[in-house]
Amino acid sequence: MDYVEDFTPHTEAIAELFASTFTASEGAEEGELIRALTRRLIAETPAEDLRVFTAWEDGMLVGGIFFTRLTYEGDARTVFMMAPVAVATAHQGKGTGQRLIAQGLDALRQGGVDMAVTYGDPAFYGRAGFKPVLEADLPAPQPLQQPEGWIAQSLTAEPLTPVSGPVRCVAAFNDPALW
Repeated sequence: MDYVEDFTPHTEAIAELFASTFTASEGAEEGELIRALTRRLIAETPAEDLRVFTAWEDGMLVGGIFFTRLTYEGDARTVFMMAPVAVATAHQGKGTGQRLIAQGLDALRQGGVDMAVTYGDPAFYGRAGFKPVLEADLPAPQPLQQPEGWIAQSLTAEPLTPVSGPVRCVAAFNDPALW
């Protein structure tokens, strides 16, 4: 498996991977919503606020993961949100997603990021070190439909502690339908 951070030559393949993966698991409407999200993230997010990692096997794109900056006014820590994550249906259940997440988190850690958060299945993401957090301690940028899915981890030697100030996400995530 090859892990690549330079996504620019593969933007349409990445959008297609996310669309097909989410269509297969959540239906066509969700697949199109996530396709549009990935395209917006790539096209509209400033480079310093976006990290994209992909997994390739035998020249085929089999997984992808996006990290975007969350800014907490009044808190100097660097926080990135991991979302969305997709692994091609034929490659699910083989550890591809967990290895891709580990690669991405390690790159963020090496880049000086203090904390990673995501909004998803605590059982799945818990295997990658994410733990439930209260919105009072780590506010989400939009109201959460499933607050139990708001999870985070420290990428430093310091434990997770509450953040201060209102939160701002990248523009593509300002859509309440995504939360």
